Amino acid sequence: MQPFIEINELDLYYGGFQALKNVSIQIPQRAITAFIGPSGCGKSTLLRTLNRMNDRIPGTRIEGKVAIGGIDIYAGDVHVESLRQKIGMVFQQPNPFPKSIYDNVAFGPRQHGVRGKKKLDELVERSLRDAVLWDEVKDDLKRPALSLSGGQQQRLCIARALAVEPDILLMDEATSALDPVSTFKIEELTHELKDRYTIVMVTHNMQQAARVSQQTVFFLNGEVVEYAPTQKLFAHPADSRTQDYISGRFG
Repeated sequence: MQPFIEINELDLYYGGFQALKNVSIQIPQRAITAFIGPSGCGKSTLLRTLNRMNDRIPGTRIEGKVAIGGIDIYAGDVHVESLRQKIGMVFQQPNPFPKSIYDNVAFGPRQHGVRGKKKLDELVERSLRDAVLWDEVKDDLKRPALSLSGGQQQRLCIARALAVEPDILLMDEATSALDPVSTFKIEELTHELKDRYTIVMVTHNMQQAARVSQQTVFFLNGEVVEYAPTQKLFAHPADSRTQDYISGRFG
């Protein structure tokens, strides 16, 4: 698989605290890469470097390089809002806007200048279909998004992220607040989406990483301990710390 995201010798500091230490990995295009590791190990911090969300945290300092499609996203001439348009993100807790289902999905395209009703209708339908939600909501798109179930709300958030036609989808513990049935639906959805999007997911659920990802990165104390094809990492980890973590003996 060809690398699409290249991270080289990345160090990240929050004030005097170093959250990421000399991280160097390559993330392939149109595949699912999982970040695993204990809480506070740096996996969500690294995820947020990919759309520069850490820029919003005072005192953040980054050294090293993050390139997407060969472009250094921390270069001075990079337009951050245009970058984020190409990188959708789904968070741990479903966070639909207090608007209708339709307006949630149409929000991003409208922000980026799409005004025609026909174009918006097409984008809303396509995005909801891609998120496997269309058949459940198509007859009541004016319904408040907050009236949906938790699993439906999370799929709506995925549809909202897809509506701006990104290249990359970031998922930060996107199923941890959901019931098993909703989790299964979203895992099935990511499997379908990986043929069109580069997906990077943070998960505490090692079984989920094993089920859905093609590449897995194990983090510990801000460092990459091991990065390998998922089946290889889980079956034959090269580092004893990885073995301890996936077998439940960690700590």
